[in-house]
Amino acid sequence: MKRQQHLLESQYTVVTERFNVSGVVKYKDKQKDLQYVQQYQPQKEGIRYLRVLLYGPVGPGKSSFINSASNVFQEQMTIPAFANATASNKSFTRVYETHKFSKGRGSSKTFFPVAFNEIMGLEEGEDRGVHADDIKLALEGHVMEGYTFNPASPLIKNNIGYNRTPSADDKVHVLVCVVSANAPEINPSVLKKMKSIRETATDLRIPQIAIMTHIDDACGEIQKDLQNVYKSKYLRKKMKDFSADMGIPLNCIFPVKNYSEEIDLKDDVDFLILSALKKMVDFGDNFIEKHC
Repeated sequence: MKRQQHLLESQYTVVTERFNVSGVVKYKDKQKDLQYVQQYQPQKEGIRYLRVLLYGPVGPGKSSFINSASNVFQEQMTIPAFANATASNKSFTRVYETHKFSKGRGSSKTFFPVAFNEIMGLEEGEDRGVHADDIKLALEGHVMEGYTFNPASPLIKNNIGYNRTPSADDKVHVLVCVVSANAPEINPSVLKKMKSIRETATDLRIPQIAIMTHIDDACGEIQKDLQNVYKSKYLRKKMKDFSADMGIPLNCIFPVKNYSEEIDLKDDVDFLILSALKKMVDFGDNFIEKHC
């Protein structure tokens, strides 16, 4: 137990490296990281987009994170994914859709080569929310664009929506678990599904990280000043507990605040989102290079 605690403490130190001793964000890194993710290009033939799949329980803000990532990539407020602003115990997302972020306008319009898919939220019970098997199929590229998830029946071969011959471009290159720092403990049956998905991704050698959202709602100190994120004892415990539950290393769990009520971009919000995006690009590119 002491050895595990020491490991978690060491990992947490790694997580805070990009903040100075007083906990203040090093904003000078923001522009460097922004250029890094904007200028990234997959180097394998046949792969146009580094594909990121978001999964997790209902309600942590998967769609909102996609919108927030779009804001950062395009350096303006955008809404590529429909997000639900009201609390609910049912998943808002039901259709498998790829979200790409445009650059340029008119005839010169292209897309940044990082694409996001989100999946219907995991719910308690066998016939509620997305089936874990559907997420496993998505990892291998077998879920077609526009497929509508059916809680009563997982996708199977010969069904409409099943991609028999996925390309390397259809497959997932990074798996991201999205959870809320402001939510109670994850239901055991939902956690079991999440672990099963993680095991499948591990078997496929797909890299994984986690995003912890709603950090400002979870901690008054962070709500007062987002730069207190790595000084929050509450958030630190929340991240450590989730790491222990899921087995995701602490330095692969990224606290973020999604854009929700802001009307303009903010450096401290962008910085946390960029930290997560940069790691997605690093891990995804390494996977593409080695396994695609």
